[in-house]
Amino acid sequence: MIMQEAIFAGGCFWCTEAIFADIAGVTSVESGYIGGKNPDPTYREVCSGTTGHAEAIKIGFDENQVSYADLLDIFFATHDPTQLNRQGNDIGTQYRSAIFPLDEDQQTEARAGIDRAAAERTQAIVTTIEGPATWYAAEDYHQQYWADEGRGNPYCVATIPPKLEKLRTGFADKLKDQN
Repeated sequence: MIMQEAIFAGGCFWCTEAIFADIAGVTSVESGYIGGKNPDPTYREVCSGTTGHAEAIKIGFDENQVSYADLLDIFFATHDPTQLNRQGNDIGTQYRSAIFPLDEDQQTEARAGIDRAAAERTQAIVTTIEGPATWYAAEDYHQQYWADEGRGNPYCVATIPPKLEKLRTGFADKLKDQN
């Protein structure tokens, strides 16, 4: 097993966390904040749009089962990387599309992932490559939100299932066994 981490911001972390939790080889998904100026930001502070942080997820994965490039392709397919500082009704820099590479290899892969995504779209990709930056885990009630509480949240019910359908349609071979 070769354990790695990846950090992506693609709008609401509840929505992106739900996607990556279903991928074979993903061992953990943590919601958090990255890319801002305040140490130890709270959800309320990040939502204000004044800290510079993005809502993001940190993915733990086994490189023998799923590659960083695969995770990037899933990331680009399950959110809209052409919207600047927003995803749907979530508006602000805290909802930006961004990749936070953890080393030079990930930096190179991130650029290649953006190029692959751009080749499939007519609109420009606005996803940024940022970092290095400090990761801050979100409050406990944000962790595994879709699995724990999100199915009762109207916002999540409207937003997450279409993303999961894109995942199942485009990446069925990358899913955990659903039995």
